[in-house]
Parts: sequence; structure tokens; C-alpha cells
Amino acid sequence: MNAYYSVLKLRLLTGMQYRAAALAGVATQFFWGFMYLLIFQAFYQQALHNPPISLNELVSYIWLQQAFLAFIMLWFRDNELFNLITTGNIAYELCRPCGIYGFWYAKLLAQRLSSAFLRCFPILIVAFLLPEPYRMKWPPTFTSFLLFLAALMLGLLLLVAISMFIYISVFVTMSPVGSLLMFGVIGEFFAGLVIPIPLMPSWLQKVTNLLPFRYTADFPFRVYSGHIPQNEALTGLFIQLIWLIVLVWLGRMALNKALRRVVIQGG
Repeated sequence: MNAYYSVLKLRLLTGMQYRAAALAGVATQFFWGFMYLLIFQAFYQQALHNPPISLNELVSYIWLQQAFLAFIMLWFRDNELFNLITTGNIAYELCRPCGIYGFWYAKLLAQRLSSAFLRCFPILIVAFLLPEPYRMKWPPTFTSFLLFLAALMLGLLLLVAISMFIYISVFVTMSPVGSLLMFGVIGEFFAGLVIPIPLMPSWLQKVTNLLPFRYTADFPFRVYSGHIPQNEALTGLFIQLIWLIVLVWLGRMALNKALRRVVIQGG
């Protein structure tokens, strides 16, 4: 456990050094955030009279997406891990006195944490200062805020567990491109990042409820705005925990199976 904590701390401190890249990312997130807001504002004015989610709730939903993008996007990647797998340098990882799954999990978690820490605060501060109707609202209650924090952290852990399958699949495909595209497109859509889940048809919402992706983004963001009541939020936290345990267990099994078939050539 100390080894995993050390990796997490080291990678977190390393990632915090890339401030210029973070500032460029903040500008990009503001551009996409305003673009989505203008699209949905026009949509609400022309098409929806009794929307399943209010515009104010949707504004908070979108700004939280942009602020915590590093927590919710599956296409965030660690090219170092891909190179280890495709070049055969995975042999060095096998010599470490700790489990590869936990070691890689800690690295990926630190990468996302450092990126989010550098970007989220400027975005949130500006979002709270914007004029109406683009201003982000505070949670309706302090309890909603605490539930949001718990859901966001569990969602992050869940997303890292899902992203581990991308790296495990490269042991078979030997190319990260296909895995990134497949997981990225599917995960982004069913997490509600393309179309907010309340605006989806009811049959499609039933499909998303059966998958873990919505618990990484849609669920914590709607808990923040109060769109998901507190009793449902507590149930959702339990479901997040169950998904996390299942996916970590499946990920460990899949990685162990992949490592048993690894063939490393060279001298």
C-alpha cells in the first residue's frame, strides 16, 4: 500500500508542474462550455416547454463537465503505459515488487487528479461570476454538496477502473487507437456528455441505467443541482461502490490473464 501511495504522490506532484498546458486547457473548456450553453439555450427557447431538467440545472451540469473534464473523459491517456505494452518494456514492470494493477491504477488516478486540480478552480470561479442565464448555481443544500463530493470521488475511482480495461485490451490489439476510440465514444455518450441523460428517450435512459458510465458524470452532476433527490443519491452511491468493486475485480482478473500470455523477445 505504501508503494501505491508513493506512486500516487509522485505522479500528482509531477502533473502539477504543467501549468502552461493547464491554462490552455482552461481556455478550451470555456470555449466548449459556452458553445454547449448557447446550443441548449436555443433548444430550450424553441423546443421545450416542460423540460425534464431545468435550464439552471443544465447550466451547472455543463460547467461541472468542463471543470472536471479530467475526472470524466475516457480518452485521457498515459502514453507511457501504452509504450510499455507495445514495445515490450512491460518486462521492467513485471520486476517491480508490487502488483501491476494497483501500480498503474495509482498512476492513472494521479494523472487525472493533477489535471483537474489545475483546471477546475479557475473554471468554477468564473462560472459563479457570469451573468444570467450562464451563471452556475450553488447546490440547494449543504447535504447535496456533500453527496456530490462523495459521488464525484467514487465516480473518479470508477472511471479509472473502466479506463484500466483500455490498457489491458492493448495486450491483445497491440494498438491503443481502436481501444481509445471504442471506449471513448461509448463512454462519453452513455455518461451523458453528448446529450444529458434526462433529455434522452425513456428507452435509452433505461439502457444507460444498466451501464456504469452514467455514474462517472451524469449522476454526481445531477446530485449537485438537486435534480436527483438525496434518498436516490444515497442509493446511487451504493451502486457506484458495487460497480467499483466489480470492475476492479474483473480488471485484475483480465490483467493477470493477459500477463500470463505475454511473450517478450530480445536480449
